Amino acid sequence: MISHKPFSQACENNKDPILAVIAPAFASARTVLEIGSGTGQHAVHFGAALPHLVWQTGDVEDNHPGICAWLKEAALPNVRSPLRLDVDGREWLALRADGVFSANTAHIMSWEQVVNMIAGVGVVLLPGGAFCLYGPFNYGGRYTSASNAQFDQWLKARDPRSGIRDFEAVNELASLAGLDLQADHAMPANNRTLVWRKRVS
Repeated sequence: MISHKPFSQACENNKDPILAVIAPAFASARTVLEIGSGTGQHAVHFGAALPHLVWQTGDVEDNHPGICAWLKEAALPNVRSPLRLDVDGREWLALRADGVFSANTAHIMSWEQVVNMIAGVGVVLLPGGAFCLYGPFNYGGRYTSASNAQFDQWLKARDPRSGIRDFEAVNELASLAGLDLQADHAMPANNRTLVWRKRVS
């Protein structure tokens, strides 16, 4: 167990703008599953601000100690210890939630993992539930800023399987998973928050 909390300046910078978008989307939710809780900063911030719901953290095991450090300090009754969540696995598909949140994940995954994540969200999310995905996206095959183009080059140099995703391709995956786009919010630092809802059959 680590003795200190990991810290992301990006999480610190974006937590309030993201909260302003997800609070209405999750207004009627009871359980939100977070895919890729990272440091745990988002979980404690959103959990404290949204006491009406249970915030279930989830990530690969390497990140669990850091998440637990944040959760232990915050001691929030509605934020749950992290689940082992690998989008390539099948264990998490047994979960059910009426909200799913993920931030800064799609561009660090391989495309195959993005496919698996969104297909999995379509399984886990209850009808009428919201899926909120935060991060940078391209539109019409083009970068939205010079900084995003530089970031994409950095990502691909680090891992050729990663990179900023095309909004249209991601939205197509969501549609195939039974999700309809509700909103596309412009966010600081050339990011977006996409909000889909699971179709009610």
